[in-house]
Amino acid sequence: MTTNGHTNGHTNGAGEQPKTGIKVIVVGAGFGGLGAAIECHRQGHDVKIYEAFPELKTLGDIISFGPNAGRIFYRWSNGDVTKRMRPLSIDLRKYGFNIHKYDTGEVVINQKTPQYAEEAPNFNGHRGELHEVVFNYAKDDLGIPIHLGHKIQTYFEDEKEAGIVLESGEKIAADVVLASDGVRSKARKSVLGYEDKPKSSGYAVWRAWFPNKDMLADPETAQFCNNGDTFNGWIGPDMHFLFSTIKDGSDCCWVLTHPDEHDIDESWSFPGKLSEVKEAVKDWDPLCTRIISKTPEETLVDWKLVYRDPLPTWVSPSGRILLLGDSAHPFLPTSAQGATQALEDGVVIAVCLRRGGKDNIPVSVRAHEKIRYERVRQTQKTGESTRDMWHKTDWEKVKENPEIIQFPRQDWIFEFDAEKNAEETYDDVVKDILAA
Repeated sequence: MTTNGHTNGHTNGAGEQPKTGIKVIVVGAGFGGLGAAIECHRQGHDVKIYEAFPELKTLGDIISFGPNAGRIFYRWSNGDVTKRMRPLSIDLRKYGFNIHKYDTGEVVINQKTPQYAEEAPNFNGHRGELHEVVFNYAKDDLGIPIHLGHKIQTYFEDEKEAGIVLESGEKIAADVVLASDGVRSKARKSVLGYEDKPKSSGYAVWRAWFPNKDMLADPETAQFCNNGDTFNGWIGPDMHFLFSTIKDGSDCCWVLTHPDEHDIDESWSFPGKLSEVKEAVKDWDPLCTRIISKTPEETLVDWKLVYRDPLPTWVSPSGRILLLGDSAHPFLPTSAQGATQALEDGVVIAVCLRRGGKDNIPVSVRAHEKIRYERVRQTQKTGESTRDMWHKTDWEKVKENPEIIQFPRQDWIFEFDAEKNAEETYDDVVKDILAA
């Protein structure tokens, strides 16, 4: 520990910070909610999680965490959590990322995977398996209470406290509520004062994760699984197809982003139809169809990419309910930053609450918003710019300079240290808020 209440950035898992007496309710046990709870625990707050799902299910397919998330994970028990995540994640340091032209299949460029520092690793793995590591760390290692099967009816706050009302009618109060309950968060109404409906982004993704059995039986596709961890992308007009083999080639997963104008009503995730996917890529490199045809149809999901305009605020009128992660700012998958930015949110609010103390919670919550807002907005935009760069590729220009279609790896995103930044900017931000 150093003086002034600043940590040396390596608070151990048990938390070196003295108890603050601040009671925090986190709603939602996804990556954002768990991350916020773990960070609140590290910073000395008393935290509980409420989650609607009755049990933890290892659902989903591939998820990416940039080094700016790895830096956060690494601080949990001094690298212990990153050690558990590593074997579940793809390692592309040998293979890189092959970017193909959609029709001929030629590899236009192999984008090398950089070596990241041990204390800022990056992870790409199965969403459910990586989630389980974080969930078990919060619950078993840190003893954070996680209440599953608790659906929330509504949120409440006054000048002194905030809380949730469960569907059972039970009221639970705390000093602050962090609503990390996703794109459909019920807290949005408490914050905004009106219903804010998600819109279609104009795109959807088909996504699948499956074992390599049928891939291995075909010499054309076996090459991927026999090469261990691989990553290939086919870039075409208004669509892109990303395919990975993972866990040394034993598992396969792919996502195909395509235009989609369906209205979003109650659900944006549907069982997918292989016939529709094949129809979409019929004029593409035949290898794409070959990979798709090895996919068991029951593993295929058709997922509408929802969009929301940036919210005017993430903070409720009394300053005791805060939207975090997707409930505040949903990301497009092409940003590869959605879950990472939710983790950064959790780090920053935990630091702000500790720096402000129990008597200044509304100010700390507003300071969090001020510290995070512009960075999140700029990072959100990269999802659109990367998608558009791929979907509107000028192949003549690519011939001259293939590097223009590489996946962007921006230093301002990856090298960012959310904890250090919050510690350094908190006082000035609070001065601005109090002067306003």
